[in-house]
Amino acid sequence: MIVYWLCFILFLVGLYGVITRRNLIKIAISLSIMEFSTFLFFALVGYFEGGVAPIVDPADPVKLYVDPLPQALVLTAIVIGLATTALLMAVIIRIYRKYGSLDIREIKNLRG
Repeated sequence: MIVYWLCFILFLVGLYGVITRRNLIKIAISLSIMEFSTFLFFALVGYFEGGVAPIVDPADPVKLYVDPLPQALVLTAIVIGLATTALLMAVIIRIYRKYGSLDIREIKNLRG
């Protein structure tokens, strides 16, 4: 149960970084921390204490199996998260080249 709370605390750390930081790179890192905490939570949902890999053995049918579906979904989400993080970094680079700053306050003042 404590592992779920640690996932929640990790999510809150990322949320704190998104809310309080003004640098776009730090905000992107905070979003990645939040994303990682949700991946960890979903992987933990499918885990059972004492569970074994879901390889069905007809000789021993009374085993507790780990659910492979959340793990597969997390692997897919990691790939999608990597692509969106790369796109976010590309946008941040374009913003830096245009405005010469990564500070949100300065970018807001330079509208035009």
